[in-house]
Amino acid sequence: MSYAELFAISNFTFLRGASHPEELVLRSRELGLAGLAVTDTNSFAGIVRAHAAAREVGLRYIVGVRLILNCGSEILAYPKDRSAYGRLCRLLTTGKRRTRKGACDLTLDDLLSFGDGSCFIVLEGARSAEIAGALNSAFKNHVWLGLTPLYDGEDEGRFARIAAIGEALTIPKVALGNVLMHKGARVKIADLLSCMREKTTIDKLGAHAQRNAERRIRSEFEMRRLFKSYPDAITATQDIAGLCQFSLDELKYEYPDEVTDGMPPNERLRLLTEEGLKRRYPEGLPLNIRALVEKELSLIKELDYARYFLTVHDVVRFARSKGILCQGRGSAANSVVCYALGVTEASPDMITMVFERFISAARNEPPDIDVDFEHERREEVIQHLFDKYGRHRAALCSTVIHFRSRAAIREVGKAMGLSVDVISALASQIWGFSESGVSDERAKAAGLDVSDHRLRLTLDLTREILGFPRHLSQHVGGFVMTRGRLDEFCPIENAAMEDRTVIEWDKDDIDVLGML
Repeated sequence: MSYAELFAISNFTFLRGASHPEELVLRSRELGLAGLAVTDTNSFAGIVRAHAAAREVGLRYIVGVRLILNCGSEILAYPKDRSAYGRLCRLLTTGKRRTRKGACDLTLDDLLSFGDGSCFIVLEGARSAEIAGALNSAFKNHVWLGLTPLYDGEDEGRFARIAAIGEALTIPKVALGNVLMHKGARVKIADLLSCMREKTTIDKLGAHAQRNAERRIRSEFEMRRLFKSYPDAITATQDIAGLCQFSLDELKYEYPDEVTDGMPPNERLRLLTEEGLKRRYPEGLPLNIRALVEKELSLIKELDYARYFLTVHDVVRFARSKGILCQGRGSAANSVVCYALGVTEASPDMITMVFERFISAARNEPPDIDVDFEHERREEVIQHLFDKYGRHRAALCSTVIHFRSRAAIREVGKAMGLSVDVISALASQIWGFSESGVSDERAKAAGLDVSDHRLRLTLDLTREILGFPRHLSQHVGGFVMTRGRLDEFCPIENAAMEDRTVIEWDKDDIDVLGML
């Protein structure tokens, strides 16, 4: 097969995309496509999940992003290699850091500054010829004009206009599916999300509603039929896929060196541990504790975790130097080294669980050290980390806020135009953090008629939208720090809270990529 879908939006373009990245990948594999690019708007938030799914099913995954410039022009960008990917991350970071959370302010000059090594597809718009010409002057032979169907009966005329611009500028054309969902059945979800985004009801959605269910993943046969007058545009998708060989597997995470006064991490960790043991055991170290210390330090060295322990020690040391109350907890209490460093107050004499529950070569997992800081002064600790590593090397993780039962039934019910009383009756049937929606039995128990078409649709759509990402929030305290530039690993954006910055990925995403 020679058609690769290069323009597919997932539900990480929040309240627009109607399918999970994994669903887009699986459908592309089912249809035998040559490859897929998930191109969310000004964001790489969904690419880890798409990459992991594509790797599992054996689909060629092309990293891409849909960029919207502040002049309204739209461009698709695909990095050819690791360096180009890093530049696109910095491009997105630049646009996100200069504006509010969730927004991105990009200019053509930004794109020209960070675009080296990427392929670009310019989408139709008022300034598409100007933008395409500027990009082509800077990145010759790496710019295409996108033939983007709207499935409104006027695509042939639209394609002809774009083709004419391409001929005038000697820029080739490429076929795009303009995908919003993996299957046409998701069109109701697409309209529902539009209601939430536009803050209206399904009855008043008007021009924001989907014209039809055509914005779905299509087979190569369907795409060739759609672009029968432009067979070269189909071939161009494979050309771009061939050029853009970058894979997220190439991202090699490196933890900060944590070198102090030229002393290597393992030597410094031993020095700090020995100093701590003298304070903890002024009368002398028992032989059994010495044996535990040697065992722990040996395993920490073998697994290369000394730098991580030094980071935690530094954070705790900083907090205590400022009189900020803190306490380590959890499985770290099984460690004599953590006790010696002052991370935990759990004496080894009281340890009843084996150290391997904390660190084990067999488990191949990083140590889990949780430190609680007094709530009123936690911000000082967070800012210390930003100051120490710099905004380009440290940021908080995101937390993906998903639609859960109670919130989902309220938002879906409102979009469907249900009364406040009916919505409240439905929400009252959901207990705790249920993620199963409202069953017919519970709806009947609330005195509602489940045969009513609007109520029936509300219940069904609520179940279908559960688990969809709603927006990104910041993790309460999970930091990622890197030896090199974090903003060349993942875009960084402003958090809602002043003076905090976050990456676009959550804990599950960074686990997939081996980030600590």
